[in-house]
Amino acid sequence: MESSIESIVSQDTEYVSLVSHITRLWQDAKEQAYTAVNTSLLMASWNIGHYIVEFEQQGSNRAKYGERLLVNLSKDLTRINGRGFSRSNLTYMRKFYLAFPKCETISHKLF
Repeated sequence: MESSIESIVSQDTEYVSLVSHITRLWQDAKEQAYTAVNTSLLMASWNIGHYIVEFEQQGSNRAKYGERLLVNLSKDLTRINGRGFSRSNLTYMRKFYLAFPKCETISHKLF
């Protein structure tokens, strides 16, 4: 499948312009969708990290952190939701939240 405007066989400049406008609109929409999905996944990861830290600390200032929590979470979340919840991914989500404990900071640093 050809993907460039130059490959259009029609010599009608209005038609070529129509194809060009539609192509640009479609490409912009796809880019916006990718950005929205990435933002949603980023915020979900931050929130998961937040939930893990809150569960660990249970209202205290310091965590009673145990590696078993992430191992058990990984097993249960993977069984229920499928891939994406390995122990290492959960560790990264936890670290992500700890690095940016204020949600507003994420948007300023990453977007």
